[in-house]
Formats: sequence, structure tokens, C-alpha cells
Amino acid sequence: MKTTIAQVASLADVYSKDCPSRAALELVASKWVLLIIPFLAAKPVRNNELMRRVQGISQKMLTQTLRELERNGLVARIDYQSVPPRVEYQLTEMGRSLSHALLPVDQWAEKHHARLTAARQAFDEVNADPSRGN
Repeated sequence: MKTTIAQVASLADVYSKDCPSRAALELVASKWVLLIIPFLAAKPVRNNELMRRVQGISQKMLTQTLRELERNGLVARIDYQSVPPRVEYQLTEMGRSLSHALLPVDQWAEKHHARLTAARQAFDEVNADPSRGN
């Protein structure tokens, strides 16, 4: 007996270890996905523009992330078949729906980064082990 998409969706419970939606959470939880998806929300973007904007990502990791997003139906790769080669990436409908959820996370991080840093420093000071020289 084949399992239909509707049957799988009806079983979705992200707190269950066997839930297939856990794969979606694992994908979305990637720091690179959290940065790439909201950036692509504005317009189709070429690889080099993504490399410039998402600082710290290697070409290999960018390529892997874009391929994984494409594989999961979140990003479409547009090959213009031109010379020189020109490829752009844009969000699919499902990718756009995800961008609406992720953009507030990026904004939250930008707003609260100083408080997070202060909290880490305070924690580290309280929990420093003087015998180890921390």
C-alpha cells in the first residue's frame, strides 16, 4: 500500500522523532539557509552577488546550499543559456512562503545581538572555572 502525501501530512508532528517534517526543520535551521532565503526574497540573484552579500560562506557551501534548496523545491535555478554563462537563483512559491517566516528571525538577530553577547559574557564570567584559568 502506497502512502499518499495527504496521509503523510496528516501525521506531521515535529516533536515526534519519526516525523517527516523534521527534515524540513533541519534544512531551515542551517545558518546559510537562514541568510540566503530572505536575501533571495527581493529578486532573482546571481551566484557572485550571493557570495558578496552572504559573507563568510565558501563557494562550495553556497553551491551545496543552493542545490539543496533547489532539490527541496524552495529555489529555482534559471540558466539563461548565454555566453558568457548566466545563472540566477530565485525563490519558488514555497520558498517565498518560507522567506516570510525567516525574515523576522534575521531581524530579531540584528535587533538582539548585543543583548545576546552581553548574556553570554555574563554567563561565562559567573561560570568561569578559576582552576583552569578561564
